[in-house]
Amino acid sequence: MPEGHSIYRYAARHQQLLAGKEVAAASPQGRFSGGAARINGRKLLDVEAHGKHLFYHWQRAETLHIHLGLYGKFRTFKTEPPPPTPGTRLVLATDANTIYLAGPTVCELIEPSREEAIKARLGPDPLQANGVEHTAARFAANLERRRIPIGAAILDQSVIAGIGNIYRAEALFLIGVNPNQPANEVTTEQVVALWEKSVELLERGVREGKISTLPRAPLGRSEETDRLFVYKRDRFPCRQCGGVISKGEMANRSIWWCPTCQPLA
Repeated sequence: MPEGHSIYRYAARHQQLLAGKEVAAASPQGRFSGGAARINGRKLLDVEAHGKHLFYHWQRAETLHIHLGLYGKFRTFKTEPPPPTPGTRLVLATDANTIYLAGPTVCELIEPSREEAIKARLGPDPLQANGVEHTAARFAANLERRRIPIGAAILDQSVIAGIGNIYRAEALFLIGVNPNQPANEVTTEQVVALWEKSVELLERGVREGKISTLPRAPLGRSEETDRLFVYKRDRFPCRQCGGVISKGEMANRSIWWCPTCQPLA
């Protein structure tokens, strides 16, 4: 599933390509035919990201809400696009650009009140930390109410928005917190460090277009695990202490950590 940095990059790219223009919309698959008809030919005003959600605001039309989920993908074409696949849920096109969307978990038109409700149930977004008051305090308050392991808590989008499986493993490693530590027992200093590290890593992901947590990512093409400390590196030596990386299951997802660098308090 794309993590928060990817969603922000999609928002910025689609804003650049489509905003301010009248956009042709269609649903080759047919599952979004009614919605596509509602926005077809409308001017796109702006595109907004919040956590793993995308919101497209149109002139005189409802908001297009997209959540890619595990299988959703965008494809962008600057030249004549190929025929859409049978699974293409939505096509957005101008004279210069065409975007295909296939496999999203959510693709719907919603009223402003529903948009606000969706945002209200999401936790603070590290990529909206600048200029937004009390984001770190909200994050801390959300953790205080949960006895579940911190590794499970930060995958809950109502606790913190935009964190996925890679970022949770890497951020917890980098601040030295064991993923099995109960969320409400994580110290104030650790909560602040986790929030700040989440901001740092997601902002780096937006800049680089990939998740890299090592101080210097390998040049050129590389395997994903070559850019990370613990994710999918079970049985390999820890890059920091040389111990063996562990793997477990948490919140229905695999998780990795170093027992030496992340001792259970």
